[in-house]
Amino acid sequence: MSTDRLTTLLAEYADLEKQMEDPSIHSDQALVRRVGRRFAELAPLYTAHVELEAARADLAAARELAAEDPSFAGEVEVVAAALAPLEEKLGEMLIPRDPHDAKDVIVEIKAGEGGQESALFAGDLLRMYTRYAEKHGWVVEVIDAQDSDLGGVKDVSVAVKTRGVPEGGHGVWSRLKWEGGVHRVQRVPVTESQGRIHTSAAGVLVLPEAEDVDVHIEPGDIRVDVFRSSGPGGQSVNTTDSAVRITHLPTGTVVSCQNEKSQLQNRESAMRILRSRLLAMAQEQADAAASDARKLQVRTVDRSERIRTYNFPQNRISDHRIGYTAYNLDLVLGGELDPVLDALAEADRAARLAGETEISRRP
Repeated sequence: MSTDRLTTLLAEYADLEKQMEDPSIHSDQALVRRVGRRFAELAPLYTAHVELEAARADLAAARELAAEDPSFAGEVEVVAAALAPLEEKLGEMLIPRDPHDAKDVIVEIKAGEGGQESALFAGDLLRMYTRYAEKHGWVVEVIDAQDSDLGGVKDVSVAVKTRGVPEGGHGVWSRLKWEGGVHRVQRVPVTESQGRIHTSAAGVLVLPEAEDVDVHIEPGDIRVDVFRSSGPGGQSVNTTDSAVRITHLPTGTVVSCQNEKSQLQNRESAMRILRSRLLAMAQEQADAAASDARKLQVRTVDRSERIRTYNFPQNRISDHRIGYTAYNLDLVLGGELDPVLDALAEADRAARLAGETEISRRP
């Protein structure tokens, strides 16, 4: 167990507690939200530390009693046995966690190869994440969407948010960060007249939603173009230049939004996505430049290639990163994603623990 890290985190917790008690902080809601999330993230660590210290005090008291009266020897053994689980629990909490776990996310889903079938599958994924969010009491906000002819989606961006401060710092990112990658579907498309099984795919990108304080964008670093929206829309859409395309010149990142009726709303939506993409890029660069020891402690489940297959004829879902297979595809598409995500989180936890053990054994 890293004593220095524990001391540092407990000091941070105490400082955050003082900040939250200061009435002046409530004039800045963004600061309140940021401090509240970090405080909630560290609260379980503080509680585990208090429990461990109390157990250690009980053990010391039991040993004093046993020294005076041997009949208390049994109590010493009982109290001592309770220490190991508490030490293990606190030790796991001290392993560096993903710094974005408490954040909300932006999910982008894009139809890939497969034409209309791919767009329909992208729509299925959107409904799956929406239902999963509803089960957890999260809020889903459509930022931008391009629908397909048969009811699917060609390209959609949604924000998924917690209501209030996430408990224990476990925000939307802590669960949905595993979903980024290529999702493959095997089924008979509605457009298939001969009943043949087709394979198509859709891409999912999950980004921790960045706040202004996370990413600063210089006004001179962006180019904003406006154009007329395409696709179905209301009275203003398709008749005015309300769609917005923002290009971040230093990185070449391009974001377009046309879902809203006003140019200002589309610009704000595009900036939200742009900030989140730039935050993700900065994190990737930091991870790439990190030492081998640090890489052992960042996310270990590869999300860059095909990650999952949804086989409709066999009602099977397979996650290729960890060898997970289950025959409840209908339930998963209905929002019952937790068993899959739990398996991914456990694989990541085991890898982090192994990395921490390896690091601690080094001279």
